[in-house]
Amino acid sequence: MKPLPVITMALATSASAGPTYNRLETSFSWSQTKQLIAFGDSYTFIQGTAGHANYSFIGDALSPSFTPSDLLADRIVQNLTGTAEGGPNWVEFLTSCGVKTGLTNPRRCKRKQLWDLAFAGANTIEDANFTPLHHNHTLALEKQVQQFVNHGDPALRSTHTVKNKKDVLVAFWIGINDINDLSKLQRRNATFSLLYERVQRRQFELVRQVYDLGYRHFLFMNLPPLDRGPSPSVNASMVGEFNTILKAHADAFQQVTRDAEVLQFDVNAVLNRVLEGYEAYGFKNATGYCKAYDQPDILTDPGKYGCAPLPTYFWYNSGHLTSRTQEILTRELEKFLKGYV
Repeated sequence: MKPLPVITMALATSASAGPTYNRLETSFSWSQTKQLIAFGDSYTFIQGTAGHANYSFIGDALSPSFTPSDLLADRIVQNLTGTAEGGPNWVEFLTSCGVKTGLTNPRRCKRKQLWDLAFAGANTIEDANFTPLHHNHTLALEKQVQQFVNHGDPALRSTHTVKNKKDVLVAFWIGINDINDLSKLQRRNATFSLLYERVQRRQFELVRQVYDLGYRHFLFMNLPPLDRGPSPSVNASMVGEFNTILKAHADAFQQVTRDAEVLQFDVNAVLNRVLEGYEAYGFKNATGYCKAYDQPDILTDPGKYGCAPLPTYFWYNSGHLTSRTQEILTRELEKFLKGYV
């Protein structure tokens, strides 16, 4: 999706309003990173030729296994439904992998290789009495990590795609479905801390499994301002509580794994700032969305449906960001990562 010229200009004029990221002397170096491995939900999912249509890059819960040749033959698909944003998402912008329309070899990208295990609609835990699967083919984070341990990591190692795990950044961005689904378990204004604790305790058990494979650099991203979406099922207090518990567990994981690098990026703060001054970023609508977002010609003829161009909307639909919003987010994330030399 090509950015509108007015948006590009607006970003240039508002760049001084962004946060400053100090350069840190650590074992992690973004400039030396060669691969990004990502886990998560629809905010991170990318379509693959070997994936479940509209849900994954490779495999699903009904057929999670794959061979090294299957993985290396898989291609990133970029089109209107190639992500849940109507265009490239943050992992694609960050790696310059799969940004262009068509098919992309994840090993032949401009910046970094991209290996995406995220599954659209995923929760952290697969439990019918807690966070039930959205579909029988859904890979919850538990199963994404299992798929990686059993098939992904062996494939990347045996093909020498990953030669040194210190050159890899492993990203986890999940929780959107968790917080929304858990909001239905009790009164909206009740305390959800015990439920959120269970989610994060399990997430970091899974992170430990990836750590035990030899990966040492981890990125955690918190919840966006879901309370400011077009039809929110959660409030700001719930989002804040979820994010606070995530941070506590990420801090604790850093304490017990001193040889690991735990990076925490505050998505919520960045996007709240964008929403507060959305017009400076070229957005014209920060509360609603184009109801015809999924029509095949929406990118070329939005006026046909009474819509403005999609890049002028903050929200793509009731639960997702537009590709343009993810691009803005990624610029801030890249500044953050470049602080690590």
